[in-house]
Amino acid sequence: MKRASETNAATTHPFGSALAPPAVSVVIPTYNERANMRPLVAAVAEALGGIDWEIIIVDDDSPDGTWAEVHDLARDEPRARCIRRVGRRGLASAVLEGAMAANADLIAVMDADFQHDERALRTMFEAMHDAPIDLVVGSRYAAGGGIGDWDQTRRKMSDLGTRMSRLLVGSRTSDPLCGFFMIRRAVLTESIHEFSQSGYKILLDILASAPATIRIAEVPYHFRDRRAGDSKISLMIVADFAFLLVDKLTHGWVSPRFVLFALVGGLGLGVHLGILTALHAGGQSFLAAQSLATLGAMIFNFGLNNEFTYRDRRLSGAAALGGLVLFMVICSIGSIANIGVAELAIRQTASWSLSGVLGALIGAVFNFGVANKLVWSQRKPRAVAVPAVADLAATDDDAGSLALSPIGRNR
Repeated sequence: MKRASETNAATTHPFGSALAPPAVSVVIPTYNERANMRPLVAAVAEALGGIDWEIIIVDDDSPDGTWAEVHDLARDEPRARCIRRVGRRGLASAVLEGAMAANADLIAVMDADFQHDERALRTMFEAMHDAPIDLVVGSRYAAGGGIGDWDQTRRKMSDLGTRMSRLLVGSRTSDPLCGFFMIRRAVLTESIHEFSQSGYKILLDILASAPATIRIAEVPYHFRDRRAGDSKISLMIVADFAFLLVDKLTHGWVSPRFVLFALVGGLGLGVHLGILTALHAGGQSFLAAQSLATLGAMIFNFGLNNEFTYRDRRLSGAAALGGLVLFMVICSIGSIANIGVAELAIRQTASWSLSGVLGALIGAVFNFGVANKLVWSQRKPRAVAVPAVADLAATDDDAGSLALSPIGRNR
């Protein structure tokens, strides 16, 4: 019988070589980050020198061929591999898919654009290796950290987001919106079914879903400028953050997409009243003004929903035109449902306001449910032409060196 002292974490390969799981898995979600892949893998390898590691790139079928670049570089660096997701989008879900495919007990998450200082990975690893800590957050706001040269608008937006996030997680960390952290696999697997998996703020999702008893530490770092590619910051990130807050605050009972759909409907009502008022002042008959106002509001609602509520399924070209016509038909039927329910309610309650609200709610639910299935249904993704692997290798990765900011010491 083999003695306990002879047993280790390694397993024996059928061909006789000893295989051991890595000490840390680094999960990096990507979309159009091809130019950053080789320098980032090299930078992580240098930062984790002496530590067994693996890198899992989770790419959402990038049109620029990020996934092909990773497949190519994996020939030289087998510790790097790629999960290419076709027909699925979203940073949070990408992180969780990568984490579930990881082999290590410690899982690090970071962006691909060099804004997260990869050298902090070693400090995070050592903190979790030396102490009973479940989660280490890379914090821009801890003593020794920094946010770089953000303008005043971005600073205020970050401060507001941090305050709002405290509605969910309190003051468990100074930087709940950061996407740079290291966590134990056991914490993720224990709470995996509780995650919203919507939006970009995966750390906030984890903090709101994991048990309140998890032990958290912080490692300060300096946020850096993007090295290559385009920034992903947009109004949709704000919308996704709102989605996550709605999902967690209502414990999943209210669809965040429905909330945004209803908000768009409220704005559409304002557009309707504005057009109606303007046409009435111009001498139009009520019937003509009401018809044109209804048409204008429908077009407005479709455009806003297509751009924001269903951005991940956004229609374009002829499909958008067909979607608009179908959306108008659905809304017309929804108006009939609205009126019918309101008429029934007024007979039962004699309350104009309550009847109006019930009718509007039923109309909104009908419009959302049917439009969700017929107008913005999930479609099979189209094949995307990408550069050949030989062309992908010809990048300007060696055009210049990366200037790095020092990491502050942990408190």
